[in-house]
Amino acid sequence: MKLSISSTTSRCIILPLLILYILLYPLLPAGSQFINKGGTVTVDPSPYFLLGSNLTVYCHVRECKRSYKISLDLNGVTVKDRKEVNCNLAKFYLPNVHMPQSFVVCKLRGVQSTKIVTGLDLHGGLPPDKPEDIICEVTRSSDFIGCLWKSGQKTYLPTTYNISVNRENGTQIYLDQIQNAEEIKIPRGIVDKTKKYQLIITAYNHFGVSQSNPFILCVKEIVIPETPHITNVEFENGSISAVLQWKTTDLSVHLKPYVRLCTYNSSWDVREETELSDTLIRVGDLTPLTEYEFQVRTCNSTFRVNHITVPSFTPGPTSSQRLPCSKWSSSVLARTPGKGPSQRLSVWRVFNSQQNVTVFWKPPPPQDYSGEVKQYNIFLASDQIKEVTCREASCHSSVLVPAAVQTLSISAVTSYGSSPPADVPLRHSGEVGPVLRQPAPAANGSAVYVSWSWPQTKSWSTSGGEVLLHYVVQWRSVPATKLWWQEVEKNQNSTSITGLTAGVRYNVSLFAVTTRGVTAPSSVLIYSKEQKPASGPNLTVLLHEAKRIQILWDELPVNQQRGFITSYTLYIQTLDSSNQALRGEQ
Repeated sequence: MKLSISSTTSRCIILPLLILYILLYPLLPAGSQFINKGGTVTVDPSPYFLLGSNLTVYCHVRECKRSYKISLDLNGVTVKDRKEVNCNLAKFYLPNVHMPQSFVVCKLRGVQSTKIVTGLDLHGGLPPDKPEDIICEVTRSSDFIGCLWKSGQKTYLPTTYNISVNRENGTQIYLDQIQNAEEIKIPRGIVDKTKKYQLIITAYNHFGVSQSNPFILCVKEIVIPETPHITNVEFENGSISAVLQWKTTDLSVHLKPYVRLCTYNSSWDVREETELSDTLIRVGDLTPLTEYEFQVRTCNSTFRVNHITVPSFTPGPTSSQRLPCSKWSSSVLARTPGKGPSQRLSVWRVFNSQQNVTVFWKPPPPQDYSGEVKQYNIFLASDQIKEVTCREASCHSSVLVPAAVQTLSISAVTSYGSSPPADVPLRHSGEVGPVLRQPAPAANGSAVYVSWSWPQTKSWSTSGGEVLLHYVVQWRSVPATKLWWQEVEKNQNSTSITGLTAGVRYNVSLFAVTTRGVTAPSSVLIYSKEQKPASGPNLTVLLHEAKRIQILWDELPVNQQRGFITSYTLYIQTLDSSNQALRGEQ
C-alpha cells in the first residue's frame, strides 16, 4: 500500500501519543471506566526522587462516593499500605522505591465496577558522579579536538554537561553544553597550539552538580597519527593467513601498525603482527571458514603500547601523559577460506607376498582441515596414482609393488587441498629393534599397557647417521583376523592398547621406523583379561591294561582356551567305586 507523506507523519504522531496514553491509563479491566478530571495525584517529596527513597502518594477525588473505595496501583500492582484520610482523600506509602521509571494510577473501586481517576509518572534517579579520566586528542588535519570522559554510574535522569576551556589566568574562552554524553568536539581554532589551557567538565541534573578536576590541555601534546584505512584483505594461497593492505595520509616515518580483529559476538583480539612491507601486514592464527572484522591503528614506534587497556592515549590530569596512537580504522569484513590438511597421514604396511602390500593409514585429524575428505591418493611407481575412498577411522588398501620400488606415499584429498604425501616404509633396516617388556593388563579388562627398551649396545647418531623416526605397535587377534596399529612418537617408550576383548588372545608386535627402514619386530602374546576355558579337551584312550592306561587329548583351539593353559588336571574314578568323588592328578 502506498502512503502519502501526510499519512505517514500522522501515524508517527499518533503512535507515541497512544503509547503515552496506555502508560498513564492502562487498558481498563472489564467493567472499568475513566472519569475525566476526576481528581488529582500528588507525591511527597516529589515525582522526581532519589532511588531508594520512601514516597507518600496522595490520591484526591473530587466527588465523594460512599460505595467506592479509593485505591492506588503502582506499575499495575495494587498498593496495600494505605490510610484513608476522608471520603475524598487517601494516602499510600511506597517504601524504598528503586525503580527509575514507574507510574501510579488512582482508582475508585466498587463492588460492581472500577473507575480510573487519574495517574502520574514517577522518575527516580541519582546525582551525577564527578567526570573523570578525561582524554583529548586531535590529528594534524582535523579542525576539531575530540575529548572524552567517564561519567560514572548511570543517573537515570537527563544529565547535562557543561564543557569550559579557560586560559591559565582563568579567563573563559569557550563554553559548550551537551546532554547524556561522554564526548564532545571543541573547535581547534579557539586555542593556540603552543599554549596551555584548563578544560573543566561540570555535570548536573535534578539531584545535584559535580565538577571534574581541571585537565591541562596543550594542542601540541595531544596530536595523534591520522586514522589509517584498510584498502584490501587477501588470503595467501594454501593458507588462512590474511594479508591486510592499509594506507594513511600521515607522513611520519616512525609509525608502527597494529591490528585488532574479532568474530561475531566476540571481544576484540589486539595483535602486533608481522609487517611484510610499509603497508602490508600478515595476520595469522585464524579459524577457517569464519568471518572476521579487521581494524588497524598506528602508533609512534618509539612507544610500547598496551592496546588492551588504553585508548589513543592514557587519560590523566595533563595531556602530556598520552600514548600517541591513532584511532582505530573503520572495520573491514572478510571470510577466511577453507583449510587443507597440513599434517602428514599416519601410515603403515603389511607384506602379503613379495610384491603385494596392504597399506594402512589414519584419516587426518578433524581440526587440521576444513570440509570433508573426498578421497585418498596412493602414489605408486611411474607416476601411477590409485584413488581410494574410505570413511572409516582406519583405512587400508592392497597394492602391487614391483621389486624395484622402495617407497610409496599416501595423501588425503579434501575440499580445500591435499595433505603432504606420507611415505610408506617398505625397506627393512636389517637392524634389531627395541624389545617389548612384560605387558600389564588394565583392571577393566579392555586394555593393556605395553612398554619397550632398546638393547644397551644401540646408540643413535646425531650427525648424518641412522635417525629414529617413530614406532609402530601392531596387534592382531589369534587366530588372525583384523589388524590394528598405532604410531607412537619417537621420544616415548610405552603406550596403551585399548578396545581389547577379555578372553581373546592377541599377538602384539613392535617396530621401529628409521631413516634406513623398518627394524625386525619384537612380538609377544597377550590377553587383556584371562577367563576360564570354554570347554575341556577331547580325550582318546590309546592303551588300556590292567594297571595302566594311555590317553591322548587334543589341544584346545585358541578361541576356546581364553587364557594361557598352564596345566591339565586328570580326574580318575573306578567304575565299581561307591565313592562319587574324583581323584585328580596334574
